[in-house]
Amino acid sequence: MSVPPISDPQISAPVSGGNKFQQIAFLSSGSPEADLGLARLSETYGNCDPDAADVVVALGGDGLMLQVLHRFMGSNKPIYGMNRGSVGFLMNEYAEDNLRERLRDAEKSIVRPLIMRATDVHGVEKTARAINEVSVLRQSYQVAKMRISVDGKERLAELAADGVLVCTPAGSTAYNLSANGPILPLAAPLMALTPISAFRPRRWRGALLPDRARVTIEVLEAEKRPVSAVADHFELRDVRRVEIAMDHETGLVLLHDPGHSLDERILREQFGY
Repeated sequence: MSVPPISDPQISAPVSGGNKFQQIAFLSSGSPEADLGLARLSETYGNCDPDAADVVVALGGDGLMLQVLHRFMGSNKPIYGMNRGSVGFLMNEYAEDNLRERLRDAEKSIVRPLIMRATDVHGVEKTARAINEVSVLRQSYQVAKMRISVDGKERLAELAADGVLVCTPAGSTAYNLSANGPILPLAAPLMALTPISAFRPRRWRGALLPDRARVTIEVLEAEKRPVSAVADHFELRDVRRVEIAMDHETGLVLLHDPGHSLDERILREQFGY
């Protein structure tokens, strides 16, 4: 997929030009709390068809937000989430009053996904995009063995581990952080390459890479030690080779209330609150 780059790459800039969010589409995760919010908000503001809307308001948790971002990837349609789930790291606080004013005053964050090209042991190639991370994971009781190259140059001849992942700055506080990877500021032109329970080399903690780098992961002994490749919620099993790079031509627009932008939340995470 190739789409024109977003014309304004500024991070966390206020949405300008008055209140342009008149046609709102509400999407629910399907939980009772989200469905109740959908009914109440639709009654107050109407509920436009998502493809014709000026903005999409997602009611649920981070899982729904990822689904909505994937659904509208490449459309430049802004997404505003309200938390009707559990953690809600990507979401705003749920409130029914003054929604159009909140949308007007919101700050936008533009995030760019990873693109994964994975080839399985039968030669079948699949392409998928990931907003958080691409993970390469063992499928069996045996440790995975992988060779890692960056921009065509071998950097690690053999990594024995449960897996390895490459994440975006937006995804650095998700699975990457649980695997003891670094938190990346949203505007940082970086990707994190993080091992998952590394066995050999035991003390390898991963690497920070420019977001223009191309990472290639070759699975060693792919038939004996099966491995899957996962881009957010898309999985290809029994892979032999995975290529990962940042998709600089695709941008995703998230809206957050002032003082609660995505880069602010990532910064707070680094200080433990």
